[in-house]
Amino acid sequence: METASSWDFTLANYDAVWAFLAQLGLLLLFLMLGNIFRRTIPLFRKCLIPSALLGGALLLIVDIIAKQFGFVLVDNRLMQVITYHCLAIGFASMTLKTEKSTHKTNGTQVIEFGALQGGTYMLQAFIGLGITLLLFLLTRHGDQIISYVCGLILPLAFGQGPGNALSWDINFTNTPAAQFAGNGSFGLSLASIGFVVASVFGVLYINIYKKRKELYVRNAKPCDEVIDQTNPNGDEIPDNESIDKFTVQAGFVALAYALSFGFMCLLGILSDFTNSIAWGFNFLWASLAAMLIKFVVKRLHKHNLMHRVYINNYQMDRISGFSFDLMIVAGVAAIEINDIKNYILPVVILSVIGALATYIYIRKVSKECFKGFEHEMFLMSFGTLTGTASNGVILMKEVDPGLRTPTSSLYILSNFPAMLMIAPLLFLLGFASKSLTNALIACAIFFVLWSAYTIYLFRRKIFKKKYADKPVPVWEDEAQS
Repeated sequence: METASSWDFTLANYDAVWAFLAQLGLLLLFLMLGNIFRRTIPLFRKCLIPSALLGGALLLIVDIIAKQFGFVLVDNRLMQVITYHCLAIGFASMTLKTEKSTHKTNGTQVIEFGALQGGTYMLQAFIGLGITLLLFLLTRHGDQIISYVCGLILPLAFGQGPGNALSWDINFTNTPAAQFAGNGSFGLSLASIGFVVASVFGVLYINIYKKRKELYVRNAKPCDEVIDQTNPNGDEIPDNESIDKFTVQAGFVALAYALSFGFMCLLGILSDFTNSIAWGFNFLWASLAAMLIKFVVKRLHKHNLMHRVYINNYQMDRISGFSFDLMIVAGVAAIEINDIKNYILPVVILSVIGALATYIYIRKVSKECFKGFEHEMFLMSFGTLTGTASNGVILMKEVDPGLRTPTSSLYILSNFPAMLMIAPLLFLLGFASKSLTNALIACAIFFVLWSAYTIYLFRRKIFKKKYADKPVPVWEDEAQS
């Protein structure tokens, strides 16, 4: 009779039992250390550098030092997996929230904010791809060929953070025609630089315009503390149910991700093209699945088939915040120095030119389309389109802690039009990596789309139309105080 195989929980089974928990513990430990550094070192605090970025950088440095003594501290592959999944989990939980606008918003400005995001993505894609196409032509006969398509990672790294930058870095690495060997580190490096750009440029902007007396804090009362409203209206499930309320929130997020995984599997078996777009957009499918769940829940409430409110916005914020913090720490720690050393030149050029172009474009559009709160809109947009939404919110709250302007409401309402305007970039990523000709075609398309979005945003100036929907600020008396 064959005996069943047995195993135990000792170090003999470290990989199976302890490896994941040890790596997760490292992430949380260095996240806390990053927060200590941010709280105790004035420079980091004044520059609004995220604690997660500092924690990831510390872990990366410690790992590099440990490798000099033959000890590997960080499992890069596992860190990449965590980064990939945390992106989708964060997007799913953000989408599941029931968002309500706190201001009367102008419908035109909602579309304009979406066009601003779409235009910035297309500008970053056009510039990034154009730079690496040029570098490829200059190095194609040398020993170290720079991939013609790696510049397309710029809008993903700056606009969507480490998760999507990592995903498409790996995708391009696995595409022989792309002639790329970033192995994830190229995209993660660009994303890390994006966080620094968002924080440093944002703080410089605030200080410069305050000294020029063009920027005023809209409300002297800071509101950094988030109030825990686990049941604000009394119609949600109580905390003392047989299942914890937070567990229910996690269940909704898991359901959204499970639905998105099923959809990705379906796309994967339909054709080579659908397979190429399936796995790199896990965050997009997770968001769409979350929208579907919200729609079903809303219909169930409407037909009195569901009487309690099960989705709690505060706790969904905590899930997304935790996911994005882990994503940033893991993404920075997963950078492999040996993979990135051959791409130092394109990383530096893409970062510098991408940051300057993004700054100039968003500044001009904010001044043209969002008169009365152009600074708040610039900070929100620039922080989001070089770092993450968290960076944008932090910068915006530095000058508008009381949320007196409609900036946050416009950001919430513009998600859908922005998604539509960004979609061409997402669906051209795989196409561009197939050949040099495809990359040239994609670059031309990005330029045309950027031109179209920009003409729409500056239509009043171009066609000499009056600004008919100029918002009236409600804080004119505050500016003098």
